[in-house]
Amino acid sequence: MERFTGSFTQQEPIPEDGIEAAIAVLRHGRLHRYNTAPDEIAETALLEQEFAALTGAKYCLAVASGGYAMGCALRAIGVGHGDPVLSNAFTLAPVPGAIASVGAVPVFVEVTEDLTLDFDDLAVKARASGARVLMLSHMRGHLCDMEALQALCCDLGITMIEDCAHTMGAAWNGVPSGRHGLIGCYSMQTYKHVNAGEGGFLISDDPQVMARAILLSGSYMLYARHRAAPPPEVFEAIRLDVPNVSGRMDNLRAAILRPQLRLLGDRVARWAALYRSLEAGLTATPGLHLVPRPAQETYVGSSFQFLLPGWSSALVTALVARCAARGVELKWFGAEQPIAFTSRYDHWRYANPAPLPRTDRILAGLIDLRLPLTFTPDDTGQIARIIRAEVLAVQQQGADPALALPGAD
Repeated sequence: MERFTGSFTQQEPIPEDGIEAAIAVLRHGRLHRYNTAPDEIAETALLEQEFAALTGAKYCLAVASGGYAMGCALRAIGVGHGDPVLSNAFTLAPVPGAIASVGAVPVFVEVTEDLTLDFDDLAVKARASGARVLMLSHMRGHLCDMEALQALCCDLGITMIEDCAHTMGAAWNGVPSGRHGLIGCYSMQTYKHVNAGEGGFLISDDPQVMARAILLSGSYMLYARHRAAPPPEVFEAIRLDVPNVSGRMDNLRAAILRPQLRLLGDRVARWAALYRSLEAGLTATPGLHLVPRPAQETYVGSSFQFLLPGWSSALVTALVARCAARGVELKWFGAEQPIAFTSRYDHWRYANPAPLPRTDRILAGLIDLRLPLTFTPDDTGQIARIIRAEVLAVQQQGADPALALPGAD
């Protein structure tokens, strides 16, 4: 019986020029972004300038994590205690966590079978809650119709912040992810598209918003050392009124990241090849529904999702166990308890979420798996064969617990 032996959590090594740049920072010891020699430009300042150019944004700020970036974005637009903030019900814990971190209240919106925001429910929830902010999570790299969403938010008087943790390098109709909202937030955590272990970006074209974000991040009145920032006069009027909520990026991580930005386009193309290989192998599998990708979407296929419509929890549990026994790690968003990185909206009790029947139905059959760039198309072809075989086997045999593992049939 075929068994996959690769690792779903093993990333590519840091590029050699990134390692060399990191060693140079370690040798001179100036890790803090504002600790520079005369006439030296900090690695962090250069990283911000390069990411702003990559996305076409006027301004960019590098911070300690993607979660910090979202919390900083909310503070920068004035969200505070008790304010309702709309967000997808299908997302990961850092999104409602960022909302809660500023004392705001997450208001979850239903998702569609395409794993994107339900616009009708967004309008209903916005009017019912009075929310004026949407933290849009491009969860697992799925983009909704961004032009239609922009128009809807305009009609509803909603400010959009984009969580682009899963869409760095993606685009809708050629416009980079993160450029449709007032602020775009990104992550550089190990499993994202560039790897610093942890890290985050905020981008915006709004000088007031970015000035507040830079002060919030802990600039200690050294904002003039930023190269992708508004001019100093924008800071002057607010610099004594904005608190320091320190979350700076350091020069070591910036040195590791700068060479990776230059590789992003190539990485997106390689992820697309892996994604298409897995998609081709699972096409027309009975009982398994693939998520369609719109023609307007340029997606980053660093993970893969499929649905098992109408499957019982016993059948899904059996499939996950059988695939695991053959080396394929599937994550199930319908599990009763959160497991590792996988959780769902009703696990976040601090948010006091209202039931969402449509989302519950979708998550009950939603399967997810990572596609690290250490995989090859041959690997994803083998993974598809294993998943397809086990999907068919579980459906044929039913949910008999004795058949939970391969070899029991």
